[in-house]
Amino acid sequence: MPSLDALAFLVFAVLMGGYHIVTGYRPLVDRSIVGAIQAQRVAWMRYMGQRDVRIVDAQLLASLTQGNAFFASTSAIGIGGLAAMLGSGERVQVLFEQLPYAAKSTPMLWEIKLILMIALFIFAFFKFAWAFRLSHYTAIMVGATPIADGNNHADCESHALRTAGLIGLAGEHANNGLRAFYYAIAVLAWFFHPLAFIAVTIWVLLILIRRDFFSRSRRLIAGPKAKGPGT
Repeated sequence: MPSLDALAFLVFAVLMGGYHIVTGYRPLVDRSIVGAIQAQRVAWMRYMGQRDVRIVDAQLLASLTQGNAFFASTSAIGIGGLAAMLGSGERVQVLFEQLPYAAKSTPMLWEIKLILMIALFIFAFFKFAWAFRLSHYTAIMVGATPIADGNNHADCESHALRTAGLIGLAGEHANNGLRAFYYAIAVLAWFFHPLAFIAVTIWVLLILIRRDFFSRSRRLIAGPKAKGPGT
């Protein structure tokens, strides 16, 4: 691999891998949009235990399940298309490099780029598929939610926290799957030039940071009393 391409790949791996590790740090999670929405999930499950009719709750869960299934199938389509390009070898490479500003690559470097894209979509598929299964498990937990009658507060609270935690796990896996789509956009720039790969990687990272910690949606979800970035 040429030195500039190796540097670009290293920048991508360090920035994206480092961001994934850093945002898993609990104090930062609590200050992000992920922590804000998790607090709303807990409130949702607590209020749900006080309702006899839960049709709306079931519809919300069905919508979440369908979203995960859609992205899982989209990831599978991406894997198939990229695998077909990998099998076509030099013919696809020649056609692609006829595009304006597309950089010339050795056959091995071309395959490395495709394999990296395939790996990202495989990662996304597993994340969305597991989020899909967790959504089914959450539906079962919702069906088993006890109705609050004033004498079972401890049981209702425990069940609400466990159900909200399960929904949170589904959301975490789905969020990681969506990040893989963002990363794939950065890798797509590598097909044009390694410097474009570095620039788009930094651009994608800045977008993720803003949306996770400084977005208006985070402020609205967290509420006026929330502390942390963006408030």
